[in-house]
Amino acid sequence: VTGSNKGIGYAIVRGLCKQFKGDVFLTARNEELGKKAIQSLNEEGFSPKFHQLDITDQASIERLRDFLKNTYGGLDILVNNAGMAYKNASPAPFAEQAEVTNKTNYFGTIAVCDALFPLLRPHARVVHLSSMASSYAIRKCSPEVQAKFLNPNITIEELTALMNDFIQAAKNGEHEKKGYPSSAYSMSKVGISVLTHIQQRQLSADSREDIIVNSCCPGYVDTDMSSHKGPKTIDEGADTPIYLALLPEGTKSPAGEFVADRKVYKFNEYEYKM
Repeated sequence: VTGSNKGIGYAIVRGLCKQFKGDVFLTARNEELGKKAIQSLNEEGFSPKFHQLDITDQASIERLRDFLKNTYGGLDILVNNAGMAYKNASPAPFAEQAEVTNKTNYFGTIAVCDALFPLLRPHARVVHLSSMASSYAIRKCSPEVQAKFLNPNITIEELTALMNDFIQAAKNGEHEKKGYPSSAYSMSKVGISVLTHIQQRQLSADSREDIIVNSCCPGYVDTDMSSHKGPKTIDEGADTPIYLALLPEGTKSPAGEFVADRKVYKFNEYEYKM
């Protein structure tokens, strides 16, 4: 579970420790904070393992990949939870927010997938933490931009080009003119929601059997990222990600979908109900 020393990621680790019959890895950029989280879970009677991971650092990703390959020979579950968001009151220029947020949330997630997907065993499950924000953002895009993101045959290269176009437009101060909304976080999650469909298409054609990837909205959760405004507990936020991580063998749906409260939605039509 990436980015799991606190918040929803921490609760996902706890839930998997209860239900998954195998080793569960809590990862964090900061080793000290990661090990404190492990200690806290140990005190609750759980035994997750720790590995350092910064999804914006290629060397860190490769160290985790090599460790998993050498120790386990493969991977059964990958939960891409690590992410960041600027606060609404942040004085950082929008150009900076667009670049930094996407570097972590979109490009960091892709880097982890590129490194770890070759390790996925048959029947592996991948879960991307997306957001209701992606649903709002895609509907705020111009019809032309929406059509590009929602093209059923879009490739990862085309998606990445769109994400880079948004970042460049933000730097030029013309993202709204080009049909993009003014939310760096929301746009990063549009990228994740679309990425999910593409990856499932690729994995369905893979020789390894029954590998499923889904994205999900955990809901509005009481975490640092929401400034503790969300009404859901972290365990409630972790429910859908854990459900997706443990989908039984042979599951046909959800696969390549956007899921909220264990139900499948089109991410561009989803509306969060408080």
